[in-house]
Amino acid sequence: MKIKKLPVLFSSSVLALLMAAHSSAADTLKIGIEAAYPPFASKTDKGEIVGFDYDIGNALCLQMQLKCQWVEQEFDGLIPSLKVRKVDAIISSLTISEERKKSVDFTNRYYQAAGRLVMLEGSDVGTNFSGLSGKRVGVQRAGIHDRFATEVLAPAGAQVIRYTSLNEAYLDLIAGRLEAVQGDDVAVQMGFLDTPSGKGFAFAGGPLRDPKYFGDGVGIAVRKGDIALAGRFNSALAAIRENGEYKKIQNRYFKFDMYGK
Repeated sequence: MKIKKLPVLFSSSVLALLMAAHSSAADTLKIGIEAAYPPFASKTDKGEIVGFDYDIGNALCLQMQLKCQWVEQEFDGLIPSLKVRKVDAIISSLTISEERKKSVDFTNRYYQAAGRLVMLEGSDVGTNFSGLSGKRVGVQRAGIHDRFATEVLAPAGAQVIRYTSLNEAYLDLIAGRLEAVQGDDVAVQMGFLDTPSGKGFAFAGGPLRDPKYFGDGVGIAVRKGDIALAGRFNSALAAIRENGEYKKIQNRYFKFDMYGK
């Protein structure tokens, strides 16, 4: 009798293990992030990811009762990884733009930003960026600033130099190998201008807000057609804004409203 029961017991054990594995996978959300964009995401000396994007993502996962599994990648590899299902979502300061909507779907925005150019203090970008003619402008490769610089600054005579991260561009700006760097206003302000390395540099020209390039705020990217996950993120975002968690996270990094009106 005992021998006859063994297959049943074995099958039950296997089924339980499979169900546990499935449940664990279903409760985990793989999120892509580039950890080289302070104060939104960077790494400590111990190799831990910190920053606004990271904290917002963890708060959203907690609200959705999911476990965040962070997958660190270079910026230009994030959307390809989402498409091939290496990650389920991207929380890495991705601007909601029409160009990106061709490849991914977005949640509602979780903050707003404008583009800015940073140069030596007293520099003038000129009318229609004519002051950048013959000058080298650093941007992060494959981002909205790359597209803007390629389509707007390059025709005005600028030489566009592409980098894996803005931190690399800042080093070349300091060394005189660039005349300008373009990036999001908050990231440039806090990641460069407010640091000792940013002494002697300042924003040049006004905010860059053309919706064609700078979109409708910064959102969370999900795979095309993943309406269910986008909806869960939107509900969770509304909840953390309502319960004060969003403001609590915001106040760790910024002295102003990041969400906007």
